[in-house]
Parts: sequence; C-alpha cells; structure tokens
Amino acid sequence: MGTALARQIDSTVYPTEDRMGETEWHRAVCLLLWALCQRWVRERKLRVHVGSNQFVYWAQHEPTKNIAPDLYVLPGLAVGPEGLDVVKTWEHGVPSLVVEIVSTDWRKDYEEAPRRCDEMGVRELIVFDAHAPRARQPERVRWQVFRRVARRGLTRVEVSPGDRVRSKVLGAWLCAVGQRGSLRVRIGAGATGAVLVPTDDEALARERERADRSEAEVRRLRAELDALRRR
Repeated sequence: MGTALARQIDSTVYPTEDRMGETEWHRAVCLLLWALCQRWVRERKLRVHVGSNQFVYWAQHEPTKNIAPDLYVLPGLAVGPEGLDVVKTWEHGVPSLVVEIVSTDWRKDYEEAPRRCDEMGVRELIVFDAHAPRARQPERVRWQVFRRVARRGLTRVEVSPGDRVRSKVLGAWLCAVGQRGSLRVRIGAGATGAVLVPTDDEALARERERADRSEAEVRRLRAELDALRRR
C-alpha cells in the first residue's frame, strides 16, 4: 500500500491536546526556551521546525505511542505560521532533539521520556530538573543528556549539577539562569555558552542603545565641526 493511500484511509484519532495542567513557572520556562530556540535557528537559517507541547506520534494507528515534549526540533521541515497541530513521524520525520523540563510528575521525565524518545529514534534528549538540588530523592539530578549511540540506542552520556550543558543538535548550550521562581533556561552561544542569545525585548533594547550611541556620536562630531568653523 502506498504511503499517500495509507494516509488517506487512516481513520485513527490522534488527539491534539490533553487535560494535564502545568505550573505558571513551568509554562514560563517552556515559552521562553521555545522563543529563544526559534531565534537561534532563524538567525542561522537552519531548515528546522521548533515546537513545544504538541503531541508527537511515532507509530501509525497506535495513538498511545506518543510524547508531548516541552521542546522539540524537527530537522528538514519548514512549517508556515499556522504551525502544526500534532507531529506524525511517518509524515513529518523524527525530532532530532527533545528537551524536557521536569514537572511535578518528575518520574515521567526521568523514566518515560528516555524510553519513549529511544523508541521513537530521537538523536538527543536533554532533561532539566530545576528542583533536583532541593529534592529528597537522591536519584534526581539537575541535567541529564542522552544521545543515540551505535548498538546501544539512546544512552545517558552526561549528568551534571552545573548551570549548563551543550546540545550537539543545536550547536549551542542550554543554560540555567536565575534562582528559584525566576530561574529560566536560556540558549548560550560560544565555546563555553557564556554569550546568551537575547530575548526579543533584550535585542530591541540593545538596538535602541546602539542607535542612541550613534546619535550621540553624530551630535558630538557636528559640535566639533561647528566649533572649527567658528574659529
């Protein structure tokens, strides 16, 4: 059966949303990370789609095989402003990167996410647990990085209590910035991730600052020129 025909006769229902709630902090972290990742790939003209909190299905006719990542990157896919309702890997491809921000149901991100991402074929999974330093569970850690290894599948290759880890897929760093309720995950550039990718507001403020400096320099030069003419 051809792929196009299989899609036409697929009567399976693939839900586009669930009823799971999330904290305001979790939502704020995910929205900012999504916006920064969008800026990062846009500025580098990468042909990828960056999505957040949509269902990703990886087995046609089996809707229970799904994951709804806090962030995912789909390579080779250009999506219009309308975005995607859901991702079906047999139509859109497999995410190269998944990022999970650990929520109150922490075992889901520790146990289910690696298993499901491995089965799906994800190349890289990064799990960030902001609450790990204060948690009573010794198995909880701040950062976990999983990458696909030949003949081993998706394997945990890094565990870190630090403030940043590097994503090979993005070619950038994920950095924990701030404390407690104000903590956010930012995109860091450069060899060590020390240069943070600006938010839209930060980029606008920097542009205004540069414009103000340019105007001030023009005024200074004009004043010097007027002074010379009066001599």
